[in-house]
Amino acid sequence: MGKPQLNIVILAAGQGTRMRSTLPKVLHPLAGKPMLQHTIDTARELLPTRLSVVYGHGGEQVPQQIADPAINWVLQAEQLGTGHAVMQAVPGVADEDIVLVLYGDVPLLSAETLALLSEYADRELCLLTVHLDDPSGYGRIVRDEHGQVTAIVEHKDADENQRRISEVNTGILAVNGGKLKTWLGRLENNNAQGEYYLTDIIAMAVNDGVGVRVSHPADPFEVLGVNSRQQLAQLERIYQQQQAERLMQQGVTLADPQRLDIRGKLTSGQDVTLDINVIIEGHVTLADNVSVGANCVLKDCELAEGVQVLPMSVIENTRIGAGSRIGPFARIRPGTELAAQTHIGNFVELKNSQVGAGSKINHLSYVGDTTIGERSNIGAGVITCNYDGANKHRTEIGDDTFIGSDCQLVAPVKIGDGATIGAGTTLTSDAPENALTLSRTKQKTVTGWKRPTKEKGRGTRDE
Repeated sequence: MGKPQLNIVILAAGQGTRMRSTLPKVLHPLAGKPMLQHTIDTARELLPTRLSVVYGHGGEQVPQQIADPAINWVLQAEQLGTGHAVMQAVPGVADEDIVLVLYGDVPLLSAETLALLSEYADRELCLLTVHLDDPSGYGRIVRDEHGQVTAIVEHKDADENQRRISEVNTGILAVNGGKLKTWLGRLENNNAQGEYYLTDIIAMAVNDGVGVRVSHPADPFEVLGVNSRQQLAQLERIYQQQQAERLMQQGVTLADPQRLDIRGKLTSGQDVTLDINVIIEGHVTLADNVSVGANCVLKDCELAEGVQVLPMSVIENTRIGAGSRIGPFARIRPGTELAAQTHIGNFVELKNSQVGAGSKINHLSYVGDTTIGERSNIGAGVITCNYDGANKHRTEIGDDTFIGSDCQLVAPVKIGDGATIGAGTTLTSDAPENALTLSRTKQKTVTGWKRPTKEKGRGTRDE
């Protein structure tokens, strides 16, 4: 007989009334992605053969936003308790399966904790419990004089003695599929809420002589759930502290571990330095000796060795070559690639452009849909006029060029190697290589001219 298959059921039908939101609770973001997605990602680390998510009536946003065709989406049209929710997924459960029940609003569980929980679930009912200083609102783990679990009593149904118990149920369990289906068929709703409690199967297991095995998470925060925005904020900080600790263990220097937000995946080399309030989104790779200044946002980008990002810069979907310097106050938009030793300065915006090695754009410029060669210098206030109101056009700038300040390059246009474009030029035709191109009106001086003066008796109110 082969090893039992793992069948994971994630309950995500809760309305989340305390969130006071039209967005289903499990879709509220933690570290930039829905809470439910965190649970799904962890579940997938266990390599289940089937993954089901039970969502609630009116919660069509859940399968629409997650949009994962590999998930078996199950509708719980009426919210009649956790036992009823699991019943909806029973048609996809085989008797020989191990069923692991998780929750979409408990996003910080680790795969290691769940693997330990499921280890003996082929022959015992396995519960994940935790001891809390304040167990209010949680179901209590009731044990006999031998320390064996006999039942779980929900807080609203517990008597005074039971409410003093500090060990509580997390709702997370693993059990044989055939036994689970039998016990679900015997559930009743004669309780204060009129619901079918999944926890009632514990007493059934005891009565049927099935062992109840308890395990605990590596850290209590793993099983914290979210029912309010305050709790969501609390978990956000816990998650970010975890990420900060991991980065520092890998050799990253953080100016303040409490002022860092990882909303994706960061891969870093040695001696990377992140100043305060850095936000990482998507997939970001930082090579050795990269430094990122305060209040920067990096999204889906790759920074090579020795890159310096100065404060207040935003970099998205970009590759930046070794030894380059970006910012401060620079914005690098998607589709841009910068070769080694490039300098992108303050209040410069680039979009869908390629900049060659050693080239500089240091001040107050917009460069869009442009290819720039090596060792070129783009002066202050230069604009590539890439959009004609209907279509985008490209600008091509060669090697060793000098574009003077306050030029407008009206695309499509090409500038040859070694060309110089005089300051203030509006370039509408190609500029040849190794030549000076400029367009200006002739300067003149008007002698005898006087500034206008105010007439006596007229007010000084500003217009």
